[in-house]
Amino acid sequence: MNLSKISISDFNYELPEERIAKYPLDQRELSKLLYYCNSNITEYTFKQIPSLITAGNLLVFNNTKVIQARILFKRPTGASIEIFLLEPSNPSDYAISFAAEESCRWICLVGNLKRWKEKELTIEVPETPFSLTAKKLQTQGESVEVEFTWNGSLSFARIVELCGRIPIPPYLNRNDEQVDKIRYQTVYAKSEGSVAAPTAGLHFTPELINNIIKNGVETDYITLHVGAGTFKPVKNEFVNEHEMHSEYFYASRGLIEKILNKRGNICSVGTTTIRTLESLHWIGVKIKLGQINNTMPQIGQWEPYSLPNRLSLRESMNSILTWMSHNKLEIIEANTQICIVPGYKFKVVDSLITNFHQPQSTLLLLISAFIGTKWKDVYQYALENNFRFLSYGDSSLLVRETSSNCFEEEE
Repeated sequence: MNLSKISISDFNYELPEERIAKYPLDQRELSKLLYYCNSNITEYTFKQIPSLITAGNLLVFNNTKVIQARILFKRPTGASIEIFLLEPSNPSDYAISFAAEESCRWICLVGNLKRWKEKELTIEVPETPFSLTAKKLQTQGESVEVEFTWNGSLSFARIVELCGRIPIPPYLNRNDEQVDKIRYQTVYAKSEGSVAAPTAGLHFTPELINNIIKNGVETDYITLHVGAGTFKPVKNEFVNEHEMHSEYFYASRGLIEKILNKRGNICSVGTTTIRTLESLHWIGVKIKLGQINNTMPQIGQWEPYSLPNRLSLRESMNSILTWMSHNKLEIIEANTQICIVPGYKFKVVDSLITNFHQPQSTLLLLISAFIGTKWKDVYQYALENNFRFLSYGDSSLLVRETSSNCFEEEE
């Protein structure tokens, strides 16, 4: 596979501004659903999705929770400095960092960085008599390590909740509003850490999930904290020159056992979930090859294209379970930088629930890898039939051509 010959210009389409959904629908489940299987396109409403996912299949969600990552500070001159939380650095564990009650350090993006002249910036914490101080430590490329300190017995999670703002996508071209605190979050969001929502899950309601389970579909969750890199455009002509962002994820032993013993198709809710599930296979391959010992597993951007491709999914999942047992783990934690582009051979996922993505983005490259050049037909249909695009837009259920079958029964 020659990655240097994949040109990003081949993954372009015209997306009119008016087709970008600036706000969510009043009801999550009333978004439109495009269903693609065996080159056929059918249109549904998302609330009909329980009828499309049949018994015996496994549906996997990303239960990450979006944090209010944008914190606005004011200089004495009145200039605004926005600190955008990316990932914790000390302590580096998300849960421990959010539980901290005095101080912690985070890797951040800083808006108006050149105007941050003072050693420290301080703001009052709303609804409390306390204050939050940010101290600039060191610059790391485009990011800055910032130390946060605060008085009062509040956790950093509570500080962020009180001081921060929801980081809605820049392409919405508007300020965040009260509605975003609820709707730019899945109903099953649990583990704090993302700075962007896993948007494929925004269409689900508790009732829909219950109906899917009642139909005999297995469900489970991974956690991948979505980074700001998800919005990073591909600026290079050839995809092999683009640097993918790295993201932290974890998965349970129970999920890996379900994948090992799968009875039907595995359906991924979103591109973050599919990247995690596919990364798990390659972690299993690296364990089998003796490339992962007691350190946190990592998957590099292009590793899946050079690692041996002969291991089956069963072998890779068994390798992970054996490694977890050896290390007395019930949860596997890892980092992935995987970039899924046309030519990638999917090992885990058979079908994908996802929104409609930006032109010339890594997400669109993933869609093309999943259903081939038919992505053009799917997107053309969506454009011609008034589908809403991007984070707050409509949804699609895509089934790989090599999958064993479509979900719905043929008449």
